[in-house]
Amino acid sequence: MLNKELLDILACPKCKGPVSLNDRGDGLVCPACKLVYEIKDDIPIMLIDEARPLDT
Repeated sequence: MLNKELLDILACPKCKGPVSLNDRGDGLVCPACKLVYEIKDDIPIMLIDEARPLDT
C-alpha cells in the first residue's frame, strides 16, 4: 500500500493533474487522462507508455 504522503505528491506525468488509488489498490488513476498507472511491488510505474486505459 502506498504511503499517504507519497500519494499526495504524485501527479499524472501526462497532464500533471492529481492521481488517486483505484479500488483494488493496484494502480493510480488519472481521471482527466483516463489512464491507470500500475503499482508493482509498492512502486508506482509512472510512465505514460506503460499506462493502460481506464475501464469505464
